[in-house]
Amino acid sequence: MNRVGFIGGSDCVKIMQGDWLNLWHIKTGRSEPEDLKDNIAVQLGVWTEEFNLDWFEQQTDSTVINPQLTYEETIGSVPARGTVDGMVTALHIVEAKHTNAMNNMDNVIEYYMPQIQLYTRLAQAQGAFLSVIFGNNKWECSYVLRDEEYFDSMWAVVSDFWGYVVRDEEPVGVDAPKQISTDKIAVDNMVRRDAGQDNAFVDAAHTYLEHQSAARTFENAKKDLKAMVAPNEREVYCDLLTVKRDKRGSLRITERK
Repeated sequence: MNRVGFIGGSDCVKIMQGDWLNLWHIKTGRSEPEDLKDNIAVQLGVWTEEFNLDWFEQQTDSTVINPQLTYEETIGSVPARGTVDGMVTALHIVEAKHTNAMNNMDNVIEYYMPQIQLYTRLAQAQGAFLSVIFGNNKWECSYVLRDEEYFDSMWAVVSDFWGYVVRDEEPVGVDAPKQISTDKIAVDNMVRRDAGQDNAFVDAAHTYLEHQSAARTFENAKKDLKAMVAPNEREVYCDLLTVKRDKRGSLRITERK
């Protein structure tokens, strides 16, 4: 497969992960891309893609159009190319992924974010449906909004990498790029917020963690006390507390003072 002369979606993922040297060798023609025909995870993704899109249509009551449509555009000074799995109208792309059963949707979204943002940019789409099969018994779908701020920050890093390709200069000793926050990118119409500088939130978090074990002990003791009240007993007590049954049959624990 010819991977020379452009940057694609999977390339963006590798660039943002800091895998510059291996990718540079491929983009300068010094080495061939890895032969993935014997990679079972990759081939499962290929063979389940059609089923994945069919399932997406069934579960979302939508129709996927324009399968495997390729877009090409020079963005800044970087030639870009992306093949989109499908579209739901001209405004929303669909990407089908197959991952292991132990993975989760947040990790999948974070991993593929560079690819999603490139493809939505190339297709001039508002966002992307990420249709994901986990193992062989679970499917989830999330909608990721296109975000220009994230794309511009990512493309600055991609352009930096592309400069090494154009100059035929080996990117040795290049620091891994700083990860771009995805908190403000809407996923299913909701964003994330880092409350690390919110003193009230951090204080409440410390309190929660400090008393988590005690809370579990408390709940278990409450359950045990109520279990010790026989069906024909309206009250069971000791010097410390009483467990009393109300007229509705519910048990209430009260400290004795």
